[in-house]
Amino acid sequence: MIENEPLIRFGAFVAIFTAMAAFELWAPRLERPEMAGALRSRRWLVNVSMVVISSVCLRIIFPAAAVGTAIYAQSQGWGLFPAIGMPVVVAGILAFIVLDFAVWLEHLVSHKWPLLWRIHRMHHSDQGFDLTTALRFHPLEIVLSMFWKAAVIIVLGPPVVAVLVFEIVLNGMAMFNHANARLPLGLDRVLRALVVTPDMHRVHHSVVRRETDSNYGFNLSVWDRLFGTYTDQPEAGHDGMRLGLTDYDGPQTANLGWALVLPFRRAGYRLARGAEAEPPRPDYVPKGSTGK
Repeated sequence: MIENEPLIRFGAFVAIFTAMAAFELWAPRLERPEMAGALRSRRWLVNVSMVVISSVCLRIIFPAAAVGTAIYAQSQGWGLFPAIGMPVVVAGILAFIVLDFAVWLEHLVSHKWPLLWRIHRMHHSDQGFDLTTALRFHPLEIVLSMFWKAAVIIVLGPPVVAVLVFEIVLNGMAMFNHANARLPLGLDRVLRALVVTPDMHRVHHSVVRRETDSNYGFNLSVWDRLFGTYTDQPEAGHDGMRLGLTDYDGPQTANLGWALVLPFRRAGYRLARGAEAEPPRPDYVPKGSTGK
């Protein structure tokens, strides 16, 4: 299994992507006429191209990736779990949970630190919300995320299979909770008690700042509930909510060159007018920052 890790991950990706694409066609959640036709095709092309570029960059800069790091840590006897002699099954379960929290924390920090937000905002600049949005991460963010996961893996020393399972589940869940797919409300309520559903994560892509500052999870939903960053439903409702970033509200968001250079553009923060107004969620200066 470990020797065929790239093939296994690619096969899982193709299978899950195909299943979620069929789910979107069978039960679409929101029909957005402005996202139809040529703009939708350009969005898909940009988002799929982004995951290809990111994968190539990752293999060049960090060829070992998460599973390779786990193999190396195991060969060196590194990590907390082997040091205390933790049973393999328990270590695998704990590794999955800790890695998921680490990804949640990384996502939260990507919204709070200006430099990281400049990179992460490319993901949020997508004006649509569907399966391909899960692929729309800047190569810089993918590489930085891998270094973060590698550091956690070295500290823990988890079973290699657990890391492989986590990577497959994380990618699959990201595609699931970005899908423009309709779940029965009762099923959604049951599922989101444990995992992040499409309706739950869609709130995170709202232009309303207090909604974007919530629902950071990609897999387990417990972290947002535990740390008070959970929002049940968007204020305007799913049919009425606006998605994306108010500073980037045009066809340029579906341009590959524009998306790739977005982190290097100047960051700003437009304040809303009026005491009752909600600040939009474009490039913003997090609390405690002096800005630029």
